[in-house]
Amino acid sequence: MLSDPSEPRSGRLAAWGNALLAGAVSPDDAAEAVVGDDAVHRVTGLPGESGPVGLTLALGRLRALGVCGWRVALPVPGHPLGLSGPPEFNRRALEAEEAVVGYGAPYGLVPQVHEAGSPGDLHVEVVWECLPVREAMPADVPSLGEAERELAEGLREATAALSQLDVAASGPVAEAAIDAYRARAEAGRAGLAPGYPPRAVRVWELAQRVGLLISLAYEQGHGGAVSASEMAARGEALRPVERVARRARVAAYNSYVEELERGV
Repeated sequence: MLSDPSEPRSGRLAAWGNALLAGAVSPDDAAEAVVGDDAVHRVTGLPGESGPVGLTLALGRLRALGVCGWRVALPVPGHPLGLSGPPEFNRRALEAEEAVVGYGAPYGLVPQVHEAGSPGDLHVEVVWECLPVREAMPADVPSLGEAERELAEGLREATAALSQLDVAASGPVAEAAIDAYRARAEAGRAGLAPGYPPRAVRVWELAQRVGLLISLAYEQGHGGAVSASEMAARGEALRPVERVARRARVAAYNSYVEELERGV
């Protein structure tokens, strides 16, 4: 199964892990979706195992240990988004800039990505390290409704600010990238796993699109911003909406657990 390169591996694991817990997919289908274009995924540090195990076995074992849902963390320096501790897990997750956190049992997984080969023939292996986590509310994760409102407002503000700087991520290059993103989605390469509510899918798709536009704005060179102050203004315009998009993406992934907590 092909994967969207813009989607964090922790997002795929949480989404398809939740689909597996909900009985919406088989263990083999869930593992295949998580691995995506990578060569192999293994899990180390799993309770009761002395060495690495396959993803299918690991997800089943963690379910037996009490995990009934998966949350995503996408932390960056100064913003521990989705983390709940302890410090060692937070440190590892911050180094990787992503992690999954179990709900119902105190276990989390942090990926270590190993790449070999040339860009056209890349061999990627992922080792997920199982670590203890603190059972507490994750940091700075909005509800799905809050995330949707924030994302719409943030997108309007960023578009207006970037338009003034002539770096609005528009034009043929941006349109081609967006068309390619839509094509991936239509081909089944992007999207949340089965079982997620329509609102979560909508928020996730908008967050992905906003993230794409932010990337394009960064990649467009100087555009009309020809001075250091204008370049700084571009960064000031992008940072808040980038943060909002990450929060919305995490809220979409975590909506499965949000519904569990609400008893839905």
